[in-house]
Amino acid sequence: MLVVGFPAGDLAANCYLVAAGPGRECVVVDPGEGAGDGVARALREHDLTPAAVLATHGHHDHVATAALLAGEHSVTVHIRQEDRHLLTDPAPAPGRGDPGTAITVTSPQPPSVELLREGPLELAGLRIEVLHTPGHTPGSVIFGFRSEEGGRLALTGDTLFAGSVGRTDLPGGDPAALAESLRTTVLALPGDTVVLPGHGGSTTIGRERAGNPFLT
Repeated sequence: MLVVGFPAGDLAANCYLVAAGPGRECVVVDPGEGAGDGVARALREHDLTPAAVLATHGHHDHVATAALLAGEHSVTVHIRQEDRHLLTDPAPAPGRGDPGTAITVTSPQPPSVELLREGPLELAGLRIEVLHTPGHTPGSVIFGFRSEEGGRLALTGDTLFAGSVGRTDLPGGDPAALAESLRTTVLALPGDTVVLPGHGGSTTIGRERAGNPFLT
């Protein structure tokens, strides 16, 4: 499995490209503000062709270039129904600078949108497990992958970070729902699962289970 990730935009939101290997189709996960150049560079360097755009949730710093990429490559944007409106509606998104602020942004309509449901999703030769984890937003999800070698990977968006969890003080945030998602879904993942979060560096479920104060 090939995974290419990079931070983009003022909020350094991580965008990931996942493929079975070089020269194959890929899924582009969370192409946010300023992610276009990084995506184009990764596609060239690894000879990848986008098969779909996936969104862990609908905040602008994770989907700002989703419609543009989908239009350029004639692919579909996949997002949960609960966050579908955030692709285009003016909506508060995490603010620049002061973490307690928000900005209001709009984005163009993607040419095609498919609503995510819990369970397996087959795209680009990959089997992707979609786990609904409401709390940061009502439609937040985790994307789980398993490599041919047996390694486990979870793209957690803004549900889980290394040493922290997603904020719940923006519209649609729900502390009780996030706590339930962490307890029933995140903690249930195998400890050797490598976590690639929406911001910051990677970690593992085992490491977070042992040391993340929000999971103890």
